[in-house]
Amino acid sequence: MTRFDPSVLEQWTAAVLGACGVPGDDAAVAAGSIVRSELRGYGTHGMTRIASYVERLQSGEMNPRPAMRHRDCNGGIVLDADGGMGHVAGPRAIRLALAALDQSASVLVAIQSCGHLGALGIHALLAAEGGAFCIIGQRTPPLLAMPGFTRPAIGHNPLAFGCPLPGSAPLVFDIACSVAARGHILLAAREGRPIPEGWALDEHGVPTTDTASALRGMLLPAGGHKGIGIAMMVECLAGALAATAGSLGRTREPVPASGAVGRQGAFAWVVRPDAFVDQPLFDAYMNEWTSTYLDAGGEHARLPGARGDRLEIEGRKEGIEMSEKVVRELSDAGARLRVPFPS
Repeated sequence: MTRFDPSVLEQWTAAVLGACGVPGDDAAVAAGSIVRSELRGYGTHGMTRIASYVERLQSGEMNPRPAMRHRDCNGGIVLDADGGMGHVAGPRAIRLALAALDQSASVLVAIQSCGHLGALGIHALLAAEGGAFCIIGQRTPPLLAMPGFTRPAIGHNPLAFGCPLPGSAPLVFDIACSVAARGHILLAAREGRPIPEGWALDEHGVPTTDTASALRGMLLPAGGHKGIGIAMMVECLAGALAATAGSLGRTREPVPASGAVGRQGAFAWVVRPDAFVDQPLFDAYMNEWTSTYLDAGGEHARLPGARGDRLEIEGRKEGIEMSEKVVRELSDAGARLRVPFPS
C-alpha cells in the first residue's frame, strides 16, 4: 500500500479529465468529488472508477463539454445535464437547490441526462454542509432481480440522505437497493476474489459467488421485496420525473461491464429546516435523538457519516492509501493519456 497527497491526486485527476476534453473548472469540481469519495471511504466509487469515466468520456456516452441549463418551476428545478459527468451535474444541482431555498422551504431538483453521480453521499454531504436536509437518488439500468428471474428487472437505484447535526459532522447515509453495490463486485473481480453468498444471481437466476457470473447476471435486492420497493420509488423520482424523449428507449439497456453509465435521470430533494421549525428546536431535537441512539449502543453504535468524517480528516493529514494494483491501473490510464501518475 502507498499513500498519496489528496491535493496531488486531485490535480492528476483533473488533468486526466482535461485530457478527455473536460473544461478546467468542471474537471476540478469532478476531481474534488472523486478524491473526496476516496478520502471518506467510498473506495468503490473513488479512484478505481477513473478508467471507466475515461472510457465513457472518450466514447461520447458522457459529454465532456455539456451545455447544462435549468428552468425553475414552483418549488422545483429541472436541470438538463446534457449528458455531462455526474460529478459536475451533482454539485451544480445542490448549488442551485441551496440558492433556491432563499425563497422556498424545499426544492426538488430533477436532473436529466446525467452521467454516473458516483458516491451519492458526497452530494448529500454538500447540502448538509450548506445547512439543509437532502435526499438524492439516481436510477440505473436494470440490475436487480429476485431468484428465478430470467433477466434484471429494475435498477439498483442508489439513494442517500444528508442532514446537519449541530456540533458534529453531518449525518450521511448512502446505500444502493441491492445487498451490495455493483462496485463491490467490480472491485472483487479486480482483486480476483469471490463475493459473499447472497449478493448476486448468475444469468440463469441461480445464486452465485463467482464475480464473472455475477457481472453477467443480476444483483439481489436488500431485504427482498423491500429493496425492490425502494428501487421503484427511486425510479419514479429519478426516472419518470427526470424523463426525456430519449429516456424511453433506454429503460432496458444493460449496464456495461465497466459500469459508470451515462445519460441517466436523478433527483435531489433539499429542505431548509428553519422553514418548518425554529432552528434551535431543530438542533436540540437532532442532538437529543442522536445521543439516545449512541447511548443505547455504546461502543457498538456509530452515526452514519462519522467514520467518513474521521477518515477524511486523517487522509488529508496522512495521505490516501491505495493498493499497488489500483496504482498500476491508474498509472496505465494516465500513460494512455500522457498524464503520468505521481510517484
